[in-house]
Amino acid sequence: DLNQPDISISYLLKLNVFRIQGWTIRVWLKRDSGQYWPSIYHTMSSPCSAMAYHHDSRRIFVGQDNGAVMEFHISEDFNKMNFVKTYPAHQNRVSAITFCLTSEWVISTGHDKCISWMCTRSGSMLGRHYFTSWASCLQYDHETRHAFVGDYSGQITLLKLEQNTCSVITTLKGHEGSITSLWWDPVQRLLFSGASDHSIIMWDIGGRKGRTLLLQGHHDKVQAICYIQLTRQLVSCSADGGIAVWNMDISREEAPQWLESDSCQKCEQPFFWNIKQMWDTKTLGLRQHHCRKCGQAVCGKCSTKRSSYPIMGFEFQVRVCDSCFESIKDEDRTSLATFHEGKHNISHMSMDISRGLMVTCGSDRIVKIWDMTPVVGCSLATGFSSR
Repeated sequence: DLNQPDISISYLLKLNVFRIQGWTIRVWLKRDSGQYWPSIYHTMSSPCSAMAYHHDSRRIFVGQDNGAVMEFHISEDFNKMNFVKTYPAHQNRVSAITFCLTSEWVISTGHDKCISWMCTRSGSMLGRHYFTSWASCLQYDHETRHAFVGDYSGQITLLKLEQNTCSVITTLKGHEGSITSLWWDPVQRLLFSGASDHSIIMWDIGGRKGRTLLLQGHHDKVQAICYIQLTRQLVSCSADGGIAVWNMDISREEAPQWLESDSCQKCEQPFFWNIKQMWDTKTLGLRQHHCRKCGQAVCGKCSTKRSSYPIMGFEFQVRVCDSCFESIKDEDRTSLATFHEGKHNISHMSMDISRGLMVTCGSDRIVKIWDMTPVVGCSLATGFSSR
């Protein structure tokens, strides 16, 4: 296995860890000693890239680099894995999978720039929809049949899937980098997205007012997110090993839209493209900046200060204009998130919310199990400790 590619994904389920490594899928059982040991594994015909597990039916769907999705059934004692069927889902690498038991659909996205949904009873393709960029991540509302698809262009597309067709509801634009992770909360109807621009956006889908909240606290691309509806907390992991737990149970402020102007909106000095005002005033143009708190276009001399402003999602210091800096009180700089070190380059994360347990999977091919109850405020865990 030392010559195999990095781990692709991992999931924590009851006392079992499902792990994709290179070209194999493995089940690890927790023994009486408290240690995890491999129970069974299956060698695949192509490198594995995505996985979905349905606990009640013990069905596993594994996406591969060749575009196929393979279905397996796990025995009750988790010591046997039976192959069920292969779905010809994509023409390129599968990036995300979800399974809907009520409709018997397996839904997936891939690097062939499409989302596909297939019938698990017949194994036949029901429909496809194509995007302009690689489809990188997927969330699905099982009740309404709405799918959220993030892509490498930084857009999120909301689709309504039907039996053999689909319709585009809207496109969400706000990130400046490719979408790397999505999380849908069907109770509050909130969508969370993480991206390679190091930021997270909360989209209030249910509110229908277009309300968005920006969260910036990572220093590398956000690889995975999970919203805990019970405690109103968001857990996010980044490629540099950072783990953040955001308090979402407060009234946060939306980050303002950046305003455009030909001159500084504080001192009225022209920016470098404002040829007319530079000529009239016989001055050199200045570089344009933006205050993160008020959104105004300002010059460097009017925005010499830096400050954190957690209520707007800025957990580290950002540029603010001098007047906004004076309006920020010391208590306004109190952090609304806690930050922890995963100590490995986190590629994927999965949480067992009912017990406050989290699995992180790194590009170092190490899987770690964390007891998150001290930081997520959930008292339902059963005594697991960080490993």
